[in-house]
Amino acid sequence: MRVLVIGASRGIGLEFVRQYREQGHEVTATAREDAGLARLQELGAKALALDLLDARQCAGLAWKLDGERFDVLILNAGVYGADKAAPSPPTQTEFDLVMHTNVLGPMRVLPALTDCLAQGAKLALLSSRMGSIGLRTSPNGWLYRASKAAANSVLKDASIAFGGRAVCVAFHPGWVKTDMGGGQAELSPLDAVRGMREVLGKLRLTDNGSFLNHNGEPIAW
Repeated sequence: MRVLVIGASRGIGLEFVRQYREQGHEVTATAREDAGLARLQELGAKALALDLLDARQCAGLAWKLDGERFDVLILNAGVYGADKAAPSPPTQTEFDLVMHTNVLGPMRVLPALTDCLAQGAKLALLSSRMGSIGLRTSPNGWLYRASKAAANSVLKDASIAFGGRAVCVAFHPGWVKTDMGGGQAELSPLDAVRGMREVLGKLRLTDNGSFLNHNGEPIAW
């Protein structure tokens, strides 16, 4: 099996690479900085430099992946950004960082993946239940929430565009012990990724366009 992980320098993305490599799968993964690229190479992955905030690098991704076909594609890159509650407005800089990374980034990368999807591929966008509008009860982190709601919309559109060729889902990975999730989080990256990998392996065409918990349970949009 061939796997592509976008945003794999650390945390959940790096754990996806580690687990798929441990199972002997061929993995291509991206990172922004040399240290992240080195970690990927140490795991035996093909490492590609990619900064989602750089339009030229995103446009060049298609060239780097030319001729490749992937069975599993993970769009993991994301940031939390300024922790502000509604109605406290973010600054322009704070807004641009979160929205450009979490929303514009996937919109820039997805066109490059169009010719890289193997028939029956599984494509997952790492989202968050904080992006759910139906489940929302708190105004906290409203910039991050807005970005993930928008990212869910991007994934839904991709599921329509790629329908019949790939199964596209948005994942809530759980509250994970990463730089973003913090040390008090409930899940280790190992357990969160193991759960999502199991779900990916069981996806069917009828699951296309779903928003799922890391254990496969549906989440309200």
